[in-house]
Amino acid sequence: MAAELHVELVAADRSVWSGEATLVVARTTSGDIGVMPGHQPLLGVLESGPVTIRTSDGATVIAAVHGGFISFADDKLSLLAEIAELADEIDVQRAERALERAKSDTDGAAERRADVRLRAVAVH
Repeated sequence: MAAELHVELVAADRSVWSGEATLVVARTTSGDIGVMPGHQPLLGVLESGPVTIRTSDGATVIAAVHGGFISFADDKLSLLAEIAELADEIDVQRAERALERAKSDTDGAAERRADVRLRAVAVH
C-alpha cells in the first residue's frame, strides 16, 4: 500500500491546491468520506462543505468546497468543484456579511455558501 496519494483540488476557474497527502475528508451526497492511500476506486458527488487535506508533511489544508465531483483511482484523488477556496483565502468579515445578507434573501444557496466558508475558517 502506498503511503501517499496525489491530490488535485480544482475549481471551475482555477487550480486551488495540488500535492501529496495521507488523508482527505470530504462531504458527498452519501455522507462524509475519508480517502487514504490504497482506498477503493470511487466516484461521487460533492456536497457543499469543508474539505480537509492532511498533507504528507503533517500540515492540514482546509478548503470550502461548493458542489462538484470526487474521483479516486490508483492513489490519485481529484476534487472537481464548482467553487472552492482555501480557508487562508477567506475574508471572515466579508463572509459574515454575506451570510447575514443571504439570511434575509430567499436564496438558500447563497446562505449555504457563506456558511460553508465560515465553517472552513473555523476548522482551520
